Amino acid sequence: MTAETLQARHVPPLRRDDRGVPWIGQIFAYQKDPIRLYRRKWEHYGPVAPSHMLGKNTVILLGPDACGEALQNRDKAFANEPAWSQLVGPFFHGGLMLIDFDEHHDHRRIMQEAFTRPRLAGYTRRLHPAIERGMASWGSGKQFRAYWRLKQLTLDIAADLFMGGAGQTSKAEMDRVNKAFISCVQAAAGIVRADVPLTRWGRAYRGRKVLEGFLRGYLPAKRAERTDDIFSVLCHIETDDGERFTDDDVINHMIFLMMAAHDTSTITTSAILQYLGQHPAWQDRCRAESMALGPAPELAELESLVSIDLVMREALRLRAPVPVLVRYAVKDTVVQGVRIPADTFCTLGIQFTQLMEEYWTNPMVFDPERFAPGRREDRSHRFAWEPFGGGVHKCIGLYFAGLEVKAIMHRLLRGYHWSVDPGYVPPIDNHSLPFPKDGQPIVLVRN
Repeated sequence: MTAETLQARHVPPLRRDDRGVPWIGQIFAYQKDPIRLYRRKWEHYGPVAPSHMLGKNTVILLGPDACGEALQNRDKAFANEPAWSQLVGPFFHGGLMLIDFDEHHDHRRIMQEAFTRPRLAGYTRRLHPAIERGMASWGSGKQFRAYWRLKQLTLDIAADLFMGGAGQTSKAEMDRVNKAFISCVQAAAGIVRADVPLTRWGRAYRGRKVLEGFLRGYLPAKRAERTDDIFSVLCHIETDDGERFTDDDVINHMIFLMMAAHDTSTITTSAILQYLGQHPAWQDRCRAESMALGPAPELAELESLVSIDLVMREALRLRAPVPVLVRYAVKDTVVQGVRIPADTFCTLGIQFTQLMEEYWTNPMVFDPERFAPGRREDRSHRFAWEPFGGGVHKCIGLYFAGLEVKAIMHRLLRGYHWSVDPGYVPPIDNHSLPFPKDGQPIVLVRN
């Protein structure tokens, strides 16, 4: 035990009125209003707050200083796998987010080859026809449920870019795959953490089997022939010293990447649709930039869409697709002068940080200009804005995700106008990744 650890304060005791439901703890309070819960924690305890979940004492890290220390993880005290395994581990095991230290370093080094700039340029060219096909059936409507239509669209895109096209896969099969992904993601909110029928984890175990069976059916063909979809790339990429992924590695990474690519992109794009529908001046500004380009812009052209980029960053701030990250202390460590003992489950309040008045002007207000040159409020602190996480586990697909969102918005802006009631506040389901329970209705009109 280091001198710093010996001198550190203990995690403050949990107040009697802050314990929540016996054994379950404050899961229900989080699901009802996570920001309210975390704000109360911040006011009562500061950056390292005690909590209780499923019979265990846990810690919540709040604010950019505390979250930043955990993300940087200089003493390698925090691990991902033991933490995420308690939420979704059986269903996304082996994915890049659920491996640590040397194994993570080796896998990430191989996977970087799938996200080089030349490959991103190739993915960008494939994005446009996939989006065009996915939106072909979209029409005008006064109650267009944007979230669910976008979720289907991003799954179709994933089937094309990740699988090499969904032409050989029926809509019924893709619907089955989509439901399996939903079941696996929703497992994070499960109370019964076992393969029990009619529970979230029970449905997730069956969902994982669906996903494995689906992908393993394509694996031999992907191993046999090089193509430019991500599934094939993962089958064939290798480092300069010859390291490659095994079949199990490829399946594990595909399941995690497909989930991350379509769930998080859906959340971000639907949030952008809401905010642009409520702020028509910004919608017009973004549309003017898109109309100046052709229907299928290249990588550099998508990067030139400044207004859409500002809006996307603000949407990611206001509604982070992954509002919390989790870590597990594998040894004693110190965060903000507070000793966190080994075997402690820790939650990092990323979304809370992005709404703190200490770092953001009128943080609840939609204001994309806060990211513009001259203001750059995201630079008020190195970890003030971290929707993609940070440190060695920072999202490897963040640039691809940005390109996908911009490409979808580019086609929407060129083909449609839409509006959203200025007073509309989406009823967010916070059981796992946040999404609007009402499907986020908008008034959509073809140009």
